[in-house]
Amino acid sequence: MPELPEVERGRRLAASVAEKRTITQVRCVEDPIVFEEVTPGAFQHRLTHKQVIAVHRRGKQLWFELDQPPHPLFHFGMTGAFHPPAAESLPLKSGSKESRGEWPLRFTKMHLWFDDGGELIMTNARRLGRILLRDTPLHEPSLNKLGFDPLLDLPSPKTFSTMLRSRAAVIKSLLLDQRFVAGVGNWIADEVLYQAGIAPHRRANSLSDAEAKRLRGK
Repeated sequence: MPELPEVERGRRLAASVAEKRTITQVRCVEDPIVFEEVTPGAFQHRLTHKQVIAVHRRGKQLWFELDQPPHPLFHFGMTGAFHPPAAESLPLKSGSKESRGEWPLRFTKMHLWFDDGGELIMTNARRLGRILLRDTPLHEPSLNKLGFDPLLDLPSPKTFSTMLRSRAAVIKSLLLDQRFVAGVGNWIADEVLYQAGIAPHRRANSLSDAEAKRLRGK
């Protein structure tokens, strides 16, 4: 499952290709699972000739801010990812040799072309990701149900400690709750608890201010 760092990498990659550019062509596959609530044809129609103002992320979800709504909202799920053409990306020695030279890649769900000649695709092999359209992404599901983002709006030490004291949940479960903190998955939760010296089975409201500060990391 992609976690916050991987999704942030996807945001930066998409921003480098799409920001301040106009979408000239869109191609989507017929997949009613991935394209939830909207047909690929409608998706293509609503994005073509729109300019990408910025690419945003909150937690594990990201969206393109266009010059007019609706805006495409992406959730990578377990295997989703953005890719530019192979010539523009860094090949990995451990990567699949079958996909090298192939464009678009296997399992491509969406393919965008831009007015400067750039291209961007989203792949989703296991179909657990979603591509949606939202008029006001931050105020609609599921972004409006997310908690704070550790990279964007980390609470102050005092506020964070107070938040923990109000929760009786097991601390690892709380860290995995996207309604509490957006973007943390299993390996990040394990790592931050290990680095803070806090047992994962502790109750959140049992942590001292000093432990909360260590958990917060600053």
